[in-house]
Formats: sequence, structure tokens, C-alpha cells
Amino acid sequence: MKFSQKLFCFSMLVSLGLMSCTNTFAGTSQQDYDSWLNQLKKEMHEKGISNKTLDKVYAKNYYPSTQKIVKIDRKQNEFVLTTSEYINRVVNPQRVKTAQEKYKEYYPKLRKISKQYGVQPQYIVAFWAVETNFGQNFGGYNVFETLTVLSYDNRRPKFFKQELYNALLIADKQNIDIEKMESSWAGAMGNFQFMPSTYNRYAVDYNKDGKIDIWGSFDDAAASAANYLSNIGWDKNAKWGEEVIVPWSFDFSQTGYKKMKKISEWKKLGVRRANNKNLQYANNISASLIAPEGKKGKIYLVLNNFDNIMQWNRSENYALSIGILADYIQSGKKYQKQADSLNNRLETKDVVLLQKFINEHNYSKQKLSEDGILGSKTKEAIKKIQKEAHLVQDGYPDAVLMSLIKNYDTTIGFKIPVPDKKLSIKK
Repeated sequence: MKFSQKLFCFSMLVSLGLMSCTNTFAGTSQQDYDSWLNQLKKEMHEKGISNKTLDKVYAKNYYPSTQKIVKIDRKQNEFVLTTSEYINRVVNPQRVKTAQEKYKEYYPKLRKISKQYGVQPQYIVAFWAVETNFGQNFGGYNVFETLTVLSYDNRRPKFFKQELYNALLIADKQNIDIEKMESSWAGAMGNFQFMPSTYNRYAVDYNKDGKIDIWGSFDDAAASAANYLSNIGWDKNAKWGEEVIVPWSFDFSQTGYKKMKKISEWKKLGVRRANNKNLQYANNISASLIAPEGKKGKIYLVLNNFDNIMQWNRSENYALSIGILADYIQSGKKYQKQADSLNNRLETKDVVLLQKFINEHNYSKQKLSEDGILGSKTKEAIKKIQKEAHLVQDGYPDAVLMSLIKNYDTTIGFKIPVPDKKLSIKK
């Protein structure tokens, strides 16, 4: 095997069956890469990036030799975190305590930013906490290095090449030291992990020092985050939602954050607050119900701001963590751990199996990515399978559903098989 093939043929992932040795970098020589990079620089120059910036950025050799970037991009966890596990990791005792302290410390600045952009201070602090642990971890990568490598990779080159262009545009137009443009492995930058395109659209020079520094200036970073949320429709007078309870006979097919109903309708269906009191919102407000762990887990009523958080990160678990942490910050309440899930532990390979089944049998209008992630599209498709199999339509793949999928017979579907011969009854 050539040296360049060894670089990205990760033996552990191969042994787990999560990736193969056949990727963009197999057989790639320095000469091949240099030729591609020269073409990339020519393309970026034609789009308006100065040669001065290109020479400065690419003074270093970003040849993908010992990179971990593509490995991370392709890596799958062996198990799927339950919602309670996810929230307990993200919203933990130390983070809650620190977030409440930071909220008090920065409140004078946050109040002004909130007044200007219409985003409550507790949410700004919650995003800051979850994204970079209050600015302590920007990711450890140089944004140009990671986006160049991912532009060369064959999984999502178009997306990352556009983000690379936006990063080069920042270097070209802003008075920012390119060595300080630290990012995550995927190119998300600064205190609030903005992708370069988001920076160019929403970042602001709040402290008026002539540069938009989302790395070194809390003022610029926090105001930029608030400006982004404001532009996507944040409601300054509303919260994200809350935990609720439903009747034992509740129809779980009604759940899903895109399935909106008026509060008055949810009341008629028996939805109540977790303390068994009536919902406190106006009857004409639209909201959704989500059950991220199915009928056995917690249920949440979520409002428009929850959808706004989902635009920041397309994960229900992430959005719940932001909302729950924001509540702790505002209330000052002591941390309380989420109860462990009552569901069986899902393996990533099980979710991949489900997604393949969904694609093969057309349970989704759009073909799903077989990525092992239990997202909203996968859950909606699971509900269709559950309906056909006469199971509770909660979108969560429990042991019963997984058994049906693994033993599926195309000739009878989910019907109970009938024996070929009548059983003889002994007298």
C-alpha cells in the first residue's frame, strides 16, 4: 500500500465496518495535490480573492498527510446517545454553575445587546457555553487548513469549497490575523462557532474597533450571535418551550417539531404542564410536541424559538440542551440530573439498518442519508413503519420494531405468518 493510502485508511474504523480504504486520498501524490491546489487558488482568484491573501494563506503546505479532519468527518459512534444522556453531558453541574456566574458577570453588556437585537441574555450565554465552553475551546484547527482538506475530500466538497471561499473573503477584507482564525474540524469559528458564510452575513463590529473579531472580542462575538438569531426570527417575548405530560391514550403520531397546533388544540388533546397544571400560553400561539425518546421518555411542548435554535444546529437534543440551560441561567435554580432513559440502548448500526430499510421500501419521500443519526426525517419514516406494523407511532425504534425489521418477510410484510399446515390436535 502506498504511503498516501495509509494516511486515511484508518484501521480501527475499517475493522468496525464504518469506512473503507477507498477514499479521495488513496493513491494521491504530492504532485496530484499541488495540481489540485493550484487550480483551487486560480478559481478563488477568479471569484475575487487577492493573490496577496492566497499567497499568505497558502504559504503553509496543507497537504493532507497527518490530518485527523477527514477521519472525524466520517467517524460514527458505536452507540446512539439517548436524549437524557446527551442533555446530561451538555447540561452538567459545572456548566450550569459557570453559566449562571457568567450571566451575572456579563449582564451589563448582555442587557445592551439584548435591547438592540431582541434576544434574551440567557440564550446568548447558553449558546456560548455549549459551543465553546465560554470561549475556552475554539476547536484547535486553522480554518484554512481544515476547509482546504475537506474541499479536497469527496464527501461534501462543494459545501466546504464555498465555506473556504468565505473564509478567504474574511482574510481579504477584515483586519484579522489569519493565524488566529481558529476553528473546529469542520470550519466553525470563534466563540459561537460561526461558519465563514454565517460570519460574512451576520457578524458585527459591536465595539467599533475597525474589525469583526469573534475570537478575541466577547462584545463582537455575542452581538454577532444575537444578530444572527434576530435575523432568523427570534421572538424576544417567548421562551423555547417546556416539559409536558400527555394522557395515556395520546396519539403519538401527532408529535414532531414541524407539526404545529394551536395551544387551544393541545389543551383539548389533554396536554398539560409537567406539574399537571394547565398550559400557560395564549390559546392562539402555535406550538409543537416532541417525544425524542418515544412514549417512554420525556415529552416537550416547543415554541417558535425552538425552531430557531434548530436552525443553528439541526438536532433536537442540541436545541433541548440550549433551552434547558437557558432556563437554569435565568432562574438560578440548582442543577438536577435528567433521569436515565427507559429505552433499550440503540446501536448506530441499528439506525443505519433502519435507514436502509426505509430507503429500500420507500417509507420516506426523500432518500435518507444512511448515517446512523436518528434525525427528524428518520423518525417520521419510522412512524409510517409503526403504523403499518400496528405499533405506537412515537418515532422511536424500540426492540419490538427492530426485531420486525430484522426478520422482515417481503411476501407478507408485517402480517403474522400463517402456518402451512394445520396443527394436529392430539386427543
